[in-house]
Amino acid sequence: MSMYEVKQQYKAFYTGGTIVWKPDAQQFLCLNNGTISIVSIDNLHEPVALGEQETDGEIAEDVIYTFAVSNAGNSIVSGHRSGLLKLWDGEKHTVQKMWKTVHQGPISRLVFNPTDSVIASGGSDSTIRLWDPTEQVCLGTLRGAEGLINVLVFHPDADSKIVVAVGDDTKIRAWDYESRKQIKTFEGHFSRVTGVSFSEDRTHLVSAGRDKILILWNFESQQAVKTIPVYETLESVMVLPAGMRVGGIKLKKGKVYAACGGEEGLIKVWEMTGAKIVFKQSNSLVAKAAEEGGLAITHLFYSEPHGRMAVVSADHNILVHDCESFDYVHQLSGFSDEILDLILFGKRDQHIAMATNSSDFKVYDVSTMNCRLVKGHTDIVLSLCANDRYLLSSSKDNSIRLWSFTEEPFTISCVAIGLKHTNTVGCVTLSRQGGNFCASVSQDRCLKTWKIPKKFTTEEDGELPRLQCSLTALAHEKDINCVAISPNDRLIATASQDKTAKLWDASDLSVVGVFRGHTRGIWAVRFSPVDQLLLTNAADCTIKLWSLEDMTCLKTLEGHDSSVLRVEFLTNGMQLLSAGADGLVKLWSIKTSDCVQTLDRHDNRVWALCVTRDEGVFYSGGSDSQLIQWQDVTESKRQQELDQRKDTLLQEQELSNLLSERKLLKALRLSLNLDRPLSTLKIVNEVIRTKEQGLEDTVRKLSNDHKERLLRHAIEWNTNSKNCRPAQLALNVLLQETLAGRFQVSELNKHLEASLPYTERHFKRLTEYVKDLKFVEYSLRCMQPHAARMD
Repeated sequence: MSMYEVKQQYKAFYTGGTIVWKPDAQQFLCLNNGTISIVSIDNLHEPVALGEQETDGEIAEDVIYTFAVSNAGNSIVSGHRSGLLKLWDGEKHTVQKMWKTVHQGPISRLVFNPTDSVIASGGSDSTIRLWDPTEQVCLGTLRGAEGLINVLVFHPDADSKIVVAVGDDTKIRAWDYESRKQIKTFEGHFSRVTGVSFSEDRTHLVSAGRDKILILWNFESQQAVKTIPVYETLESVMVLPAGMRVGGIKLKKGKVYAACGGEEGLIKVWEMTGAKIVFKQSNSLVAKAAEEGGLAITHLFYSEPHGRMAVVSADHNILVHDCESFDYVHQLSGFSDEILDLILFGKRDQHIAMATNSSDFKVYDVSTMNCRLVKGHTDIVLSLCANDRYLLSSSKDNSIRLWSFTEEPFTISCVAIGLKHTNTVGCVTLSRQGGNFCASVSQDRCLKTWKIPKKFTTEEDGELPRLQCSLTALAHEKDINCVAISPNDRLIATASQDKTAKLWDASDLSVVGVFRGHTRGIWAVRFSPVDQLLLTNAADCTIKLWSLEDMTCLKTLEGHDSSVLRVEFLTNGMQLLSAGADGLVKLWSIKTSDCVQTLDRHDNRVWALCVTRDEGVFYSGGSDSQLIQWQDVTESKRQQELDQRKDTLLQEQELSNLLSERKLLKALRLSLNLDRPLSTLKIVNEVIRTKEQGLEDTVRKLSNDHKERLLRHAIEWNTNSKNCRPAQLALNVLLQETLAGRFQVSELNKHLEASLPYTERHFKRLTEYVKDLKFVEYSLRCMQPHAARMD
């Protein structure tokens, strides 16, 4: 029987808001649900978290709203809900200093000046405060902005004492922060300003906004030198140094070049004085914003020493480009939303493809978890399937797409598209043997099979070749949730919301059989890899096994408390793995119909399961946006149990040796270690009988765990009047230890409650016994003079 344990959990590390690229360009610091996650650019290490995680149940007091990293990269300052600013050591990740800000309401922006000697904080109260990080004193307050501070930038020259900020209005303001006077105002935008960047020679300023224009300002005269309509709302702008190369184009000296990104999801580089685009990205993986004025690109970063540019998209992906070629160097996915489907593919299950609530699906390298976004569909991808040559995907855009991939290095490209469905395509599957056909099911209630040719020829106009739909059947009365092809490619099974599953002949789509028995919609259907069995799982919390010969239900497995969303066969069809809407993954033995193991790590529905070919590892993913890797620990568990038994036998042997050598106090410690109440009782009785000294000292030297065990044993002995003496002796010693503060007991009240009634009974009995003894003594004393007279 297989047993599984968590090997790795891949969680979200960026959920929107502030994000910073460290000066060494090796790490990103991302805001993640009120904490800061530090992620290495190659994504090989587990992200480090700073701050308190906020859970759904309770609101953490110290949620982080925003943060900034010093230019040297060795300090991080964070602004909290409680109104505190905390200064962290960038290497050790510990809080060095903290102080209260006097802002009314939350802090929206934090930034270090070029020499890291001043921190500026912008709040929702329209003020900017300046802080000395070494002394934690407020150096001054800048007033004059309106509304929430959205942009806060220090003048890049170290000796200049100028800070530029933008509030909710359309004006850009500059202050001298030593004299605290507002010295410049730039008026020209007519909607919110989202980005400000200084030119290399500091004589110009470039600004971008939601009003779809870029403005080049003369910083001295505050005049707009050039206003460029860009026809898209911009979220970020950055002046690039002259002399560098972007996408093969050299930027000439003496001119101002600005890279900007916004709702179109492309990076464009403008030559500002000539108002012309010198470079426009053609390989963007960022989807265009769904509605006008929406977000696509939210942040832009440029690392001059490394010649790299990083783009952050609205769906929390971080994409790092090499500037010269503008090819992707790294892709990181900060947050996957709901994981809808997972498949492993490649020769050694090297890659895992993941469909999330997005029109792009993600492909991860299993060993490094490096991500690649695969773009093509125009709406959410719902289902994935793969064989050795192809990957197949289906989407809410009513289409299916066939992708061809190569392994070393990994590349993937769309080779064909199928467009015959008239509604969302919920599930696809590839034939098992030749891979020469595939099947799809849709909300249009149709089952379709498609022919996959040996070769694809690209159309003359560059359009993708179309997949030929060979057969269509109106299969069910309601939405179809799942389709599966039998191992010999002769049968197709479908499962639907109409509570039935159907079996079809793959050659002509004639109905072979109908499976009725579930009382709610069926989520998934699977063929057994070895037997003539069909498996269905449904919203009625059950899993059913059906015979393919006579269409009867052979078994019903019950154990989930809510819908069973996915089931996979394991160990040659002898075991099942099921995932439910209750967030549980269960392992079943088909032979006994029992649930062997319940794995509880997900916080919400588990939609997807995929198992490696050797079944040593499986992955699960669901609505909590977690991908969990589970490892088969059957062998290691067995080995562990054997080692434990061996250990126990050796200790038992040692215990009997110590008892025979009458080393009672040493034996006591070992008996407690083995948790043997009877042996311990015998030892304590022997100590009382032989009047051996040192019991109290021995108990005093025991560890807290051992003392707690002895207390449990003593309470157990105390229930029997025969053993009340050793029990009371042990309790007496232990209670003295507790009073002396050397023994901390969890649930002391509970333990005392368990022993008090028996102790009182023993006390009563012994009191009566002593009374009787005194009577006997008295009688004897009275009889003695008479006895002497008789003599």
